[in-house]
Amino acid sequence: MHAMERVHPERRSGVERRHYSVAAYWRGALNPRRRAGRRATDRVYTIIDWHSPRVLALVLLILGMSTLDGVLTLMLMSQGASEVNPVMALFVPHNLGWFAAIKLTLTSVGAAVLVICARMKLFRLFPGEVLLYVVVACYAALMAYELHLLANPPPPL
Repeated sequence: MHAMERVHPERRSGVERRHYSVAAYWRGALNPRRRAGRRATDRVYTIIDWHSPRVLALVLLILGMSTLDGVLTLMLMSQGASEVNPVMALFVPHNLGWFAAIKLTLTSVGAAVLVICARMKLFRLFPGEVLLYVVVACYAALMAYELHLLANPPPPL
């Protein structure tokens, strides 16, 4: 009889030992087990349970600046400006609720992807967390530009 033909009896009882609940997720959030990669190959693409508090601060800053960008965009549009982003331009004139929901959803999904990449080496050159700083810097530049436009509106044509 070959090894492939042997049938091993099932040793599992069929009862699921693991319980998934909100309390289990909460315990895992407070006591994360995986703070670094376990293998040498994990140095490039590390999947972990814990991120530094500065990653949370950067994500909250990105979400706050995205919200402020939406408010400033609406203020500028009330003065005659137009939305440059073609995706968001579909929602602005019709329904402000959808505009806000889509803007925050897209920003949140993007921020979640950046958090997943935060501990990875991107292009094997720099940590992914650098992208969070780049996004914050871009939003800061955008806020400065929008505030400048609000303070100094261009003359009408």
